[in-house]
Amino acid sequence: MAVDESVLRETAAFLAEYASLLSGCGATCIRIEKNTRRLADTFHVGLDISIMPTHVYISVWLDNPVNAVVAFRKTAAGHISFNLNAKLSRLSWEVSDNNLDLTAATERFEQIRRTKPTGKWETLFLTSLANASFCRLFGGDEIAMLIVFISTIAGYRLKQIMLEDKRDIRFTFLCASFFSAALSAGGCIFNIGSTPEIALGTSVLYLIPGVPYINSVSDLIYRHYLCGFSRFLDAAVLTACLSTGLCVGMLLLGLKMV
Repeated sequence: MAVDESVLRETAAFLAEYASLLSGCGATCIRIEKNTRRLADTFHVGLDISIMPTHVYISVWLDNPVNAVVAFRKTAAGHISFNLNAKLSRLSWEVSDNNLDLTAATERFEQIRRTKPTGKWETLFLTSLANASFCRLFGGDEIAMLIVFISTIAGYRLKQIMLEDKRDIRFTFLCASFFSAALSAGGCIFNIGSTPEIALGTSVLYLIPGVPYINSVSDLIYRHYLCGFSRFLDAAVLTACLSTGLCVGMLLLGLKMV
């Protein structure tokens, strides 16, 4: 029985670490639940999982839930990463399809945990390019796209610096939005190009927390109401902060909101 309890504790700890990292990289609750349960089925243990906005609780047992072992972990701190999300999901299928044991799964998990994020300069360039493309999608001309590209580079770089310096994310969004809006407002002030107002409006779109909004809807659909409302409110607060930065930038530069 002591051996079984030791194995259960190791299994619970692994599953809690796995679910915590998956939650931290931006997975929906239903994905976390399905992937973790797939691993538990492969390890031949019963599972109960509770996903909170900041913690994950795991209960595992062999025969009787009364003798369950409980492990909980704080949601891993990090940024949304589709790459890490995909690798962790693939791991659950690899373990299930190949019937890997706990030791092999843990080794593979540690390799995935050490996955390096996309370089900050690559992210900066691609984000700016994508935001300029949004400008074009909304009818902006080439000059407006250039303005958006430059203002996004400046604002996103400020966001990177402030987050690296451990600044509050809400204040970071407000400052980045203000910086981008102030730069792109130059098109309106100096009448550069034929669509300067579109450049101004799209200059802060890179800050829209789209993934949390989408995840909140998914969580609500699958009845994870606490996480769903938490993610929605977090996203709404960030949206309010970026909107405030945009409005302050326009007001300080004397632009009228119509």
